[in-house]
Amino acid sequence: MERDQFLVETPWLAEHLHDPRVRVVDMRGYVRTVEHDGRQEATYIGARDEYEQGHIPGAVYIDWSSDIVDPDETVKAQLAPPDRFARLMEHLGIGDQHLVVAYDAHPASQFATRLWWALNYYGHDQVVVLNGGLLKWQRENRPMVDTIPAYPPATFTPVVQPQLRATAQDVLAMLGQQSIKLVDARDTGQYTGKIVRDDGRPGHIPGAINIPREEVINPADGTFRSNEELSQVFTSAGVKPQEQVEPIATAVSQRQQSSSAWHCLAIPG
Repeated sequence: MERDQFLVETPWLAEHLHDPRVRVVDMRGYVRTVEHDGRQEATYIGARDEYEQGHIPGAVYIDWSSDIVDPDETVKAQLAPPDRFARLMEHLGIGDQHLVVAYDAHPASQFATRLWWALNYYGHDQVVVLNGGLLKWQRENRPMVDTIPAYPPATFTPVVQPQLRATAQDVLAMLGQQSIKLVDARDTGQYTGKIVRDDGRPGHIPGAINIPREEVINPADGTFRSNEELSQVFTSAGVKPQEQVEPIATAVSQRQQSSSAWHCLAIPG
């Protein structure tokens, strides 16, 4: 697959801001953490106020911590069921015919890639991430506005792609299979067990390889590494092209972290 099926560059977006086939989505948000004796307490929040103060022209806002989550799930930040997800897309004017361009201000685009994964999970593969995100857009002095767009309601048809989501039971069944690699995208502290988040247990799933999501980003400008560099990152970690890969953060939580790794595994094919 070509790289432009997963990423778009800022000049391309600047030229397509008024394209009726494109919907731009601002996914800014945060994971606020406080550590006490090796245990990390996390709070998930959106950044709607920042969006309202200024955003890429034409962009709508999605709060990753509330708009696309399942309020009935006991595990934090689990993806909204198809009907809830579809209602939001339709309300925002995102339909089956639209190319979605997602961006955020996170160093590894973890909230934009979460929307990329979520849309793909519901069968909408016309979605890309803005390479370098909002920070690159602003460094280039590209336009920002505070007007909130209003698009006509659209039709969004969710078609679940179950192969794009692994449950704890799925992962348990994969353990020991030589042709499958589990990639843990959390930071090294969580992977080793030095840091434990919320009520989780220390350490990682047996056999999981640690590739922190920051490894896939060029620190010089915040863009995703080249295809060749991404291939090298995964190959050096022990992931071979012919192997089936399941990017994970923990068994079923912290999908916002694993989505960055999943996105980058797809880019070089």
